[in-house]
Amino acid sequence: MSSRELILGRVRRALADVPPDDTPYEDAVPRGYLREHGARGAEETVALLAEHLADYRAIVHRCGESELPSLLARLLAEREAATVLVPTGLDETWLAESDVTRVADRAESDAHELDAVDSVVTACAVAVAETGTIVLDAGPDQGRRRITLVPDHHICVVRAPDQVVSSVPQALERLDPGRPLTWISGPSATSDIELDRVEGVHGPRTLEVILVG
Repeated sequence: MSSRELILGRVRRALADVPPDDTPYEDAVPRGYLREHGARGAEETVALLAEHLADYRAIVHRCGESELPSLLARLLAEREAATVLVPTGLDETWLAESDVTRVADRAESDAHELDAVDSVVTACAVAVAETGTIVLDAGPDQGRRRITLVPDHHICVVRAPDQVVSSVPQALERLDPGRPLTWISGPSATSDIELDRVEGVHGPRTLEVILVG
């Protein structure tokens, strides 16, 4: 007997005493989850996002639309970045005031090439205030998933309040489950059994989030 037949046999035995007209699973399990915890206005939701991002050790900045190019130029200069990886659909005006060499998001780029890049700048698909999470869906202004996992410094631009929601259920309603989704809550970090925290193991060591609005 194969493993498949063994598993299916166990399933059939478990269902042997279930009446044919039993309540379907999707109806039997209640789905009355809270959509958000507490009622907040748009500015309160953005403030909560900023607070939780900071809790996760992300560096949070806020600016107006017209201030974004100068802020990005300053952040890259402070980082002493010589190269910045740019998704194909990123708004060209965002980096208009920076003289850092731009590296295109190319399908043929390997991990060694991406590791040599100093910084990457992307937009996002949505941000979740209650969990301090930004979500990328590999859209034209976010690029391939790997460009935000290999370089050591990631700057993510979030349009606030348009791209900010309170909760994960609200975020899921905006996302296409067929796209490659990357959920980011702070810079990459892990801890061993002695709780020694190490950053940059499986993603950027430094995450900066700019809330534009």
